[in-house]
Amino acid sequence: MKDLPTMFSRRTLVAGLAAAGLSPTLSLAQAKYPNRAVRVSVPFGPGGLSDLTMRIVAEKLTELLGQQVIVVNQPGPGGITSARSVITSPPDGYTLALLSAANGVSAAFLKDPQFNPVTDFVPISGLGFSSFGFFTAADSNYKTLNDVVTAAKANPGKLNVGTIAVGSSQNMTAVLFKALFGLDFAIVPFRSSPEVITAALRKDVDVIADVYAAARSFLTSGQLRALATSGAKRSLAQPDVPTVQEVGNVAFDVLSWNALFAPVGTPPEITAYLNEKTKAALADPDVKKRLGELDIEARGTTPDEILGRLKSDIARWNGVIDRAGIARQ
Repeated sequence: MKDLPTMFSRRTLVAGLAAAGLSPTLSLAQAKYPNRAVRVSVPFGPGGLSDLTMRIVAEKLTELLGQQVIVVNQPGPGGITSARSVITSPPDGYTLALLSAANGVSAAFLKDPQFNPVTDFVPISGLGFSSFGFFTAADSNYKTLNDVVTAAKANPGKLNVGTIAVGSSQNMTAVLFKALFGLDFAIVPFRSSPEVITAALRKDVDVIADVYAAARSFLTSGQLRALATSGAKRSLAQPDVPTVQEVGNVAFDVLSWNALFAPVGTPPEITAYLNEKTKAALADPDVKKRLGELDIEARGTTPDEILGRLKSDIARWNGVIDRAGIARQ
């Protein structure tokens, strides 16, 4: 696809738009897109997996777009603050949103999420995909995930699994594990990943579910042990760690993902242009390497693919919540 500024001559474009009764000024601005900085709102604080993913990709996108791509952190419950700031912005391609697996959970979990990720946004491309992990203290009695399953069945209600907040992707991963294996254990929520990991190291909880990036330094130092990963295939950074599917022979496939979306009404030629450039950024060897070190598979998608992932996640978590009898908040 050619850069938008060179797709049509100015005279031809103006004449065609005037004949169609459209605004030449607006559409010419679109044809020159981007001619100023592009902002991407991230619904999490600095240093998290989503933030790091977007910042790595933004560096390359800045080069490819010829304009600065600025990452703006707007954390808040359910991603509401970030989402509202984007969907109330002009749909001109200059204010974008990072949506993630967490949006699939919150759309199912919250009674009033205050926005609809499917109808209030249009998809651009997936960015990165990674597994969650089940970890325990390195000196615990649990050497494998099967040990955890056996102990939970032998001692119903005695084990504790730590995650971040109720309704988070990590929390719902633990809920799904509990349901599919028919186990009875307590899921203990914490405010942040560092608190979850501290609880595991102190043995305040038996097992934790979190992302590899949060646990990486503790795995490297030998303080934590990885028991299993949540995806259908083994993770990039932990190829020796089995998947939950392998351990239990169950249909367990939960991925953390991040993607670029734009507010609904954004011109399709702009979203197509951004899709092309985003996929080019993710194909860059340095971007792949940097994300891979965080256990993130850099992978661009078609808009339909990432929208399908979002819809399937919402449907899945609605089912899990209903079957588990979890009260929506």
